[in-house]
Amino acid sequence: MDQKSPNVQWQSYELGGLQQSGQVSYSGSIVWLTGLPASGKSSIAASLHRQLQANGVRTAVLDGDNLRHGLNRDLGFSAEDRRENVRRTAEVAGLFASNGSIAIAALVSPLEADRALARAIAAPLPYVEVYVNCPLAICEQRDPKGLYSKARRGEIPLFTGISALYEAPLAPDLELFSGKGNADTAAEAVIRCLQQRGILTERD
Repeated sequence: MDQKSPNVQWQSYELGGLQQSGQVSYSGSIVWLTGLPASGKSSIAASLHRQLQANGVRTAVLDGDNLRHGLNRDLGFSAEDRRENVRRTAEVAGLFASNGSIAIAALVSPLEADRALARAIAAPLPYVEVYVNCPLAICEQRDPKGLYSKARRGEIPLFTGISALYEAPLAPDLELFSGKGNADTAAEAVIRCLQQRGILTERD
């Protein structure tokens, strides 16, 4: 099957030689990272994945680009395809969470209605929406895949932030300002949020 989204890049989430210490108790849940392209979602997801796994927490990372290489390779970037991209990801995240893992989804997921759909699909599982707030100018400066430059030249239609709308979350569970600090400190903030919500607790 032809891939309808060629401008996506595989993200690696290999754990390497990290050891699991089993120092925490946790419940299956979903952490949904949303933000502009190049806002830092994948880097934060990778750091969160490593930090949780190091403490014996089972995690599954659902990266938007990775999913478009396989499960969602038949989807483009129309409003309908974006919604279906979110729906499928939420369904898979729910499967991981219902089996006791913390599912970390990192998708642009630009529309509020689609993110509300993801939350509804996840219910009644714990669901934490994390808005990775990064100014468009900084995202363009980073532009690790050169996509913003292509979008500015009109080579990529419907590119979020340039020719397609991004609706900032109205009431995220956590807002991270990724222009400040680094991915590790951002991931630590997510962990604190999970602790505050009782999803993640230290063992006695």
